[in-house]
Amino acid sequence: MAVVQDWLPASQENYEKILFWWKLYPLLCSFQWFVSWYGMGKTSVQSKLNLPGRIAWTTMEVPGFATLLYTMSKLPAEHGITDLPWQNKVLAGLFVIHYTYRAVIFPIIQPSMSPIHVFVWGMAMAFQVTNGTCIGGWLAAYGPTTQEAWQAQNWSVLQFSVGLVLFYVGLTANYFSDEELREIRRGELRRQAKLKQQGKSVDKHYEVPQNGLFRYMLYPHYFMEWIEWLGYWVAAGVACTPARTFLINEFFAMLPRAVSGGKWYKQKFGEDKIKGKYVIMPGVY
Repeated sequence: MAVVQDWLPASQENYEKILFWWKLYPLLCSFQWFVSWYGMGKTSVQSKLNLPGRIAWTTMEVPGFATLLYTMSKLPAEHGITDLPWQNKVLAGLFVIHYTYRAVIFPIIQPSMSPIHVFVWGMAMAFQVTNGTCIGGWLAAYGPTTQEAWQAQNWSVLQFSVGLVLFYVGLTANYFSDEELREIRRGELRRQAKLKQQGKSVDKHYEVPQNGLFRYMLYPHYFMEWIEWLGYWVAAGVACTPARTFLINEFFAMLPRAVSGGKWYKQKFGEDKIKGKYVIMPGVY
C-alpha cells in the first residue's frame, strides 16, 4: 500500500516530475550566498523556533534512507519486477550505510549539538525525502533492473570497483574528520566543567582543528563527502541522473556554507592561524 498514492512510492510520471525539479535545487539554495544566517552549528542563535539538536538532526536525516528503503520494498512489485540485480542492492546498501552513520550514529556520539532552527530542519527533511525518492525510484524500477540493462549503459565491474573505493575513502575520511571535531568538543566540555567547579564564568571557546586533513583545509568533512558521493555516481554509472543530481546538489548546498565558514575562521582567529589552509578544495580554494 502506498503512503501517498502515486507519490510515495512515486509513479514514473511523478518520479520524472520530481527529478526535473530536483535538478533545479541549486537555484533554491543559492540564497545562501546572500545571507550570513544559518540556523545550526556554530552559527546557531537563540530562537523560539529552535529544535533540540540531536532530535532535529535525526528526524531530518532519517527520512532519506527510510524513503529509499520503502520505495525499494514496494515499487518493484508494482512493475512486475521479482528480483533486482546485485548492483541495485549494493548501491542501496551504500546509501543506507552512509545514512546509518549520518542520521543515527552521528547525533548519538556527538558530545554536544547546537539547536537547529525549524526552517533548516524542514528544508533538510524535504531534501532527504526528495533525494530518497529519486535514487530509490531509479534503483527500484526506473533505472536498469536487469543485467542486460546494466550492460547496455556501458557499465563495468572495474568502474563499479573504482566507485566503491572512492565511496569508502570518502566515508572513512569523513568519519575521522568528524571525530577530530568531536575531540575538540570533548576537550571544551572538560574545560567548561573544570571552570564551573572553580566557580568561574564559562564562555564558548573555539579552536582551529589541526589534525588529519584539517592540516590542509578547514572543511575536509565537506570535501570528502563530495568524494564519497562522486564514488557513488561512478559506481552507478554516468547514466544515473539521480546520483549525479545528488552530487551537484550537495556541492551547491555545502559550498556557500564552507565559504561563509572560512570567513568566520579568518575573523575569529586571524589570517595567521589559518595560513596555508585551503577552505574546502585542495589546490583550488
